[in-house]
Amino acid sequence: MSAQSGAASDTFALRLEIDDDTLASCVGCGMCLPHCPTYRVTGEESASPRGRIAMMRDVTELGTADDAFVEFMDACIQCRGCETACPAGVNYGEMMEATREALATQTSYQPTIRRAAYRILGMPRLLSASSRLLALAQRLGVLRLAGWLGRRRSLRSLAGAVEALPTVPLRQRPLKASGDDVWLFTGCVMDAWMRDTHRAAQQVIEATGAGVALPPLGAACCGALHVHAGLGAQARRLAQRVIAALPGEAPILVDSAGCGAAMKEYGHLLGTVEAEQFAARVLDIHEWLAARVDDLPQRPTQAGSEALRVAVQDPCHLRHVQQAHLSVRTVLGRYTEIAELDDDGLCCGAGGAYAQQHPEIAAAVRDRKVAAIERTGAGVVASANPGCMLHLRAAGLTVRHPIEIVAEYLPPS
Repeated sequence: MSAQSGAASDTFALRLEIDDDTLASCVGCGMCLPHCPTYRVTGEESASPRGRIAMMRDVTELGTADDAFVEFMDACIQCRGCETACPAGVNYGEMMEATREALATQTSYQPTIRRAAYRILGMPRLLSASSRLLALAQRLGVLRLAGWLGRRRSLRSLAGAVEALPTVPLRQRPLKASGDDVWLFTGCVMDAWMRDTHRAAQQVIEATGAGVALPPLGAACCGALHVHAGLGAQARRLAQRVIAALPGEAPILVDSAGCGAAMKEYGHLLGTVEAEQFAARVLDIHEWLAARVDDLPQRPTQAGSEALRVAVQDPCHLRHVQQAHLSVRTVLGRYTEIAELDDDGLCCGAGGAYAQQHPEIAAAVRDRKVAAIERTGAGVVASANPGCMLHLRAAGLTVRHPIEIVAEYLPPS
């Protein structure tokens, strides 16, 4: 197992802001172990939720940590499948977030270049310009360009990183608001790279008779990736911006499972009544549509035609955090035949930025998911989270957002 550690020495001072009662909530029963992707891959106790909590207890008692602690904390995908399996209701996600924030504020755990990259997510104009440059670099063949510039290892590494990213669009048509019944949250990377998914979401929402409002630039990033990285101060600033940018009482619909999970936890993140009230307005788009599924058109049928068979992959933050994964089946099942996986919702290994930072573990976790998908015999995979979609596509699968599939069955507007 490898992880990037920013610790300056083998042992260093570290103060975790986790109270004793929270740490004691884990009774070490081991029910989490089969549901932890990193434990399943490595077989190491310290790579399990139970093992990581034990390490947190030791650090809290001693006031010091070491490189191994940083590695095992960093190597957690934060899928939170352990929370669903835990009979004691341990809030593992909150403990992991507190631990990473302690590392990020008290050590050099997050290097400067990575902090800068996260900061760009909250700057929509800069993100858009950077995405266009990335798209151009991909089309020019950045590996060949690096060869022309020289043989420096740093250039080759940069070229390899760019080539490993999904193909980024050069141009994207803008979305146009159609009303004020609901907000459609568009976010940062997804809007920059996958705006067609938002376009499909708007089309499906409007098919129920509702008008769609689009967020201003102030709601450019929800802060989910920042929370995962331990950059709590940045995450809180972004959350406050999002809340201010989406006033009123209209529901806020989110078509990215990771963003929706983060926004539903704004009350915990900010600790204010305003944040709690805002979080109560946030719904995964499938939750909102499931309650209005009869308002959607019926699937057009032709003689002898069969419904498309689709394997549904549950993003962890939709299944374990939002617990809204069944709504996907309600909406998608109106138009397709659902093929269920037999892996009990095990993580696919994407984990936001995790797959880029821990590619070997992420690939090993994904292999299990791919095997489960292939056992269904379905030719198409539906996943309601952009990170999962891109990670599974990299394995050669045909992966689409459920809303995009539904939109294809709607009559032309």
